[in-house]
Amino acid sequence: MKPVKGNINRLYGSIRQILENARTKAYRAVNSVMVMAYWEIGREIVEEEQKGNKRAGYGEGIIRSIAERLTAEYGEGFNKTNIWYMKQFYLSFENLHALRGELSWTHYRQLLKVENINARMFYMNECVNSNWSTRELDRQINSLLYERLALSKNKKKIRQLSEKGQIIKSADDMVKDPYVLEFLGMKENKDYLEKDIEKTLIKKLRQFILELGRGFSFVERQKRITIDGDHYYVDLVFYNYILKCFVLIDLKVGKLTHQDIGQMDFYVRYFEDKIRPKADNPTIGIVMCSEKNEAMVKYTMLKDSKQVFASKYKLYLPKEKELRDEIVRERRLIEGKSSK
Repeated sequence: MKPVKGNINRLYGSIRQILENARTKAYRAVNSVMVMAYWEIGREIVEEEQKGNKRAGYGEGIIRSIAERLTAEYGEGFNKTNIWYMKQFYLSFENLHALRGELSWTHYRQLLKVENINARMFYMNECVNSNWSTRELDRQINSLLYERLALSKNKKKIRQLSEKGQIIKSADDMVKDPYVLEFLGMKENKDYLEKDIEKTLIKKLRQFILELGRGFSFVERQKRITIDGDHYYVDLVFYNYILKCFVLIDLKVGKLTHQDIGQMDFYVRYFEDKIRPKADNPTIGIVMCSEKNEAMVKYTMLKDSKQVFASKYKLYLPKEKELRDEIVRERRLIEGKSSK
């Protein structure tokens, strides 16, 4: 009796999955061993340098000599630049047990470029928690993700960021201000329609979800809501499986208006009444605007809503000083409101 083709296909699929899992584990094991080896090499070089620390150029001579000999025997992976990175690797991560075995050597080389220790530890932990590729890690570092999250938090929350990565327990933990959309490739000084930005975001959905953060999945574009025969459209609908809730996003070009806030509040209320399953958490609404009118935020219902947020978006990578100045202004506004 011949085996049924469907059974063979299922068996083959199971065997293939076993082999793929084994290969992945083997790669991770080899990768982890090599990362540890590079740390040990860095330690050996630093300890040797310390013995001859009074001799000018001694450390540089060590690296050049070791690199030449290792390259001759093991290849280009041990050139002068890489040996220097191994030395910096040890100096930056002196606690061997703090290393994350899930990360590759390329991940660690990128982390070494982050001078702030707390930021470096945040990116290391978040890289594992969010399963970032080296390209995604590079993008998050360049978009100042740590600074965007940390500058609006108190000291306890900042310490938590560096020790555990981003902990998402509420909408406040999830929403960023500003969002950085440089991956769209749209020039800041050009006039765009909202539909242009939305269309490009859909084309770059993977990068947009990376910017939104962990736990997001795309649900629908231009979600139609009908009330008494009139149709309204939510630009983008996502679901966050960590917070277990819908996240509605409306894109606005120019200054935030009270109509924008009222419209998002309407969308959120509709989802709460008609769409949200009872087991889910309350729907979150985010109005992304190119220019946030602080007075409008202050004098509208936004200040009393825990589920509707307004955030700026930038079409370029901000410099750290610019980002700091912007968040300081935001913090002063919040403190000014709370003191009244």
